[in-house]
Amino acid sequence: MNERLQSLQQSMNTHGWDHVLVTDPKHVYYLTGFASDPHERFLGLLLSTVNEPVLIVPALDADAAGAASTVKNIVTHQDTENPYLLLKRQIQGAAGTWAVEKEQLTVSRYEQLQQHVNADRIDDVGVVLRELRIRKSADEVKIIKHAVRLVEEVLTQGLAQVKIGVSEIELVAELEYLMKKLGADAPSFATMVLSGPNTALPHGVPGTRRIQAGDLLMFDLGVYAGGYASDITRTFAVGEPKPEAVHVYETVLAANLAGIKAVKPGVTYGSIDRAARKVIDDAGYGHAFVHRLGHGLGMDVHEYPSIHGMNQELLRPGAVFTIEPGVYLQGVGGVRIEDDVIVTENGVEVLTSFPKELTIIG
Repeated sequence: MNERLQSLQQSMNTHGWDHVLVTDPKHVYYLTGFASDPHERFLGLLLSTVNEPVLIVPALDADAAGAASTVKNIVTHQDTENPYLLLKRQIQGAAGTWAVEKEQLTVSRYEQLQQHVNADRIDDVGVVLRELRIRKSADEVKIIKHAVRLVEEVLTQGLAQVKIGVSEIELVAELEYLMKKLGADAPSFATMVLSGPNTALPHGVPGTRRIQAGDLLMFDLGVYAGGYASDITRTFAVGEPKPEAVHVYETVLAANLAGIKAVKPGVTYGSIDRAARKVIDDAGYGHAFVHRLGHGLGMDVHEYPSIHGMNQELLRPGAVFTIEPGVYLQGVGGVRIEDDVIVTENGVEVLTSFPKELTIIG
């Protein structure tokens, strides 16, 4: 049994759980090595005190699961079968305390589980899985670094397509083509390219607006590679920028650097947010920094922890997250600069290396 499964089974003993059901495909992959998108079909990893771990998969995934999964006790179900009856048979009808991923299960599936397994109590295993995932292993960090290198190469090549008159959505198409061409599995989120006044929208949607001289130009993009995500934002100027835009840029860059400098084991996530936010507040732009400083990064592009001023959890080595301060001003535009970082034993390693000085295109 692999170390992750052993850790989860130890948590079962700690919490007094008789059965744990993992149904998020990412967590099934994390614990077994078997990656699948079951669509509407049932996929589940069952850990129980009454037998060895069981992987329940749709019949059409039987061969793939057998080849990839470290859990070799695999049970399949046809589309015409009720997978919850299979689940019940695996525990031999035993009652007991269950733990499931409450944030992942639909109400319908949760009710079916209750109907078929006669649980004494159903707890949430999500917190335990979150704790397992927050500290990345050396192998995970290696994969994330590869995803970072890929997206930075995509951005480098994509910038060559920037010219007056090209539209935001045309640049998005070029970037996502490059992602596939360079070997990424997929974008890790909807690629964002915003220009001019649209950069003042933190989550703007790329459209048909064409780039003009004097625009700020924001790229926010990431890729999945090997099951892990990268995420980077850089802001550029097309032609000579306005003086206030330059001041905003310099302020955001200083905030980004202050946030990175504050990262070390034992401090709170809230203190990192506050360190970066103080720079923006002191420059008079505090009202225009309208989101948290960053988010966890790994198998999901947005995962725990949330880096905001109220998070009092302490940083631990192996945590990977983003630092992405931003200022958004109507009439001027917006600037966001985002890096991916990992907490080390002594401080921080910045995984992204794309230049951050204000670059003028054209």
